[in-house]
Amino acid sequence: MAETELQRAEQRYAQAKARLQALKNREATQERKMDTRRKVILGGALLDLAGRDSNAAAMIDRLIRNLPRPNDRKAFDDWANPATAQIPSTDTDAQSGAGTAAEDDGGRAAVDTSAPSGTSAISSSDAGTDRNGQ
Repeated sequence: MAETELQRAEQRYAQAKARLQALKNREATQERKMDTRRKVILGGALLDLAGRDSNAAAMIDRLIRNLPRPNDRKAFDDWANPATAQIPSTDTDAQSGAGTAAEDDGGRAAVDTSAPSGTSAISSSDAGTDRNGQ
């Protein structure tokens, strides 16, 4: 049975449609890869900043605690913020009761939520530290 012109046109249309879908899929994959790459780079830059700046570290802690999905927060359960992990705790602060904010069980600086809006208070172990945690 000979192919009709209509059948050949339908076949060409189906092939063109499949090529178009493959191109769309390839483009979507590239976009997802680029989005993931941006997030990884930005996350690394933020972690680097948190290692040098206690205010940035406190902000990251607040962001983690305020993640809306419990499974997302759970991913950070055993994570120690680089800035607060490098800062040794002093026994004199603990004995004298200095500071009003406590450290949470993850070893990260706890933010005093009673601080006025737009400001944040961090634990006394972070107060007055320089870039090297001293």
